[in-house]
Amino acid sequence: MKQYDALSLLSGGLDSILAAKAVARQGLSVLGLHFVSPFFGKPGSVAAWRAKYGLDIETVDVADAFVAMMAGGPANGVGKFLNPCIDCKIFMLRRAKDMLEKYGARFLVTGEVIGQRPMSQRIDALNIISRDAGVRSILLRPLSAKRLPPSPMEESGLVRREELYGFYGRGRREQLDLAASFGLTDLPTPGGGCMLAELESARRYYPIFRHKRLPSGADLHLANVGRQYWRSGLALAVGRNQSDNARLEALASEGDLLFKVRDYPGPLGLGRRFGQTPWDEAEVRFAAALLASYSGKAVALGGPVEVTVGLGGARVSVAVTPCRDAPNGFAEPDWETAKQGKRALFGDEREDDF
Repeated sequence: MKQYDALSLLSGGLDSILAAKAVARQGLSVLGLHFVSPFFGKPGSVAAWRAKYGLDIETVDVADAFVAMMAGGPANGVGKFLNPCIDCKIFMLRRAKDMLEKYGARFLVTGEVIGQRPMSQRIDALNIISRDAGVRSILLRPLSAKRLPPSPMEESGLVRREELYGFYGRGRREQLDLAASFGLTDLPTPGGGCMLAELESARRYYPIFRHKRLPSGADLHLANVGRQYWRSGLALAVGRNQSDNARLEALASEGDLLFKVRDYPGPLGLGRRFGQTPWDEAEVRFAAALLASYSGKAVALGGPVEVTVGLGGARVSVAVTPCRDAPNGFAEPDWETAKQGKRALFGDEREDDF
């Protein structure tokens, strides 16, 4: 296995790319670690990034471990939605620290810039992150290094402090100039990149954490697919297109129900139980009628249609009239409901990071 001097957290954002390249320009070998979960990560882009930015990059799937951290309640709270920005950085640095020996690396690198994010990139937050992750003696933040005390890597001469930077704040002018010095022109657009910081996604995730003490990464991946409906602890995901249908079929696990309108084109539905409510006959019919309402030809028939319901290898058929507006209790998750229980699950709300 190839050995490296440093492991660098690499989200695919500009700052993380520049931090890795700044260290590599000093003649040190750097491996970028791209963490992937249901909430962040673009594993399909890694090959292109390797070619475009001239960096070695390893994809690291942290889905189940990150979901478990969320389910346990982030120690430092969350932002406006469900983003646990401080605990996220602590989590990633701990994981990266555990990987140092594997690659023979001596220190860690991040692209953090002091003052860029109000929740996680204040000086006090940066100190909390490095302290609680246990990485104070092995962490280098190259883009703001000159605004921080010299790290052990700088003091030892392993990294030349004069070739590091003192960036501060939310502006990008300095980053763009540095990118130009590396010959980088096709740059990523600015943005958080974390779905926990987006209302549309956060409202989908909340019911899962509410109804299941320790969800899996697959549970949260399900929340990213298609339309989402809930009735107590029963979830129904309805595909919007063929891609969604394929993803839902791939995500189906033991105990899930797969719904499909018989004889007419339409979406696939995946039903999963998270709470105590069973999938009894009435619940199955409610879900089947809702699914059928998304098949245009089934609706145009103007009467009952057959919906097949699969559980494992078994298939049954139920006759239902397509209906989306009946008072059957299935409804899209909403953020107002989530806000009411957010603090109990995830702790106090902190100043938002985005």
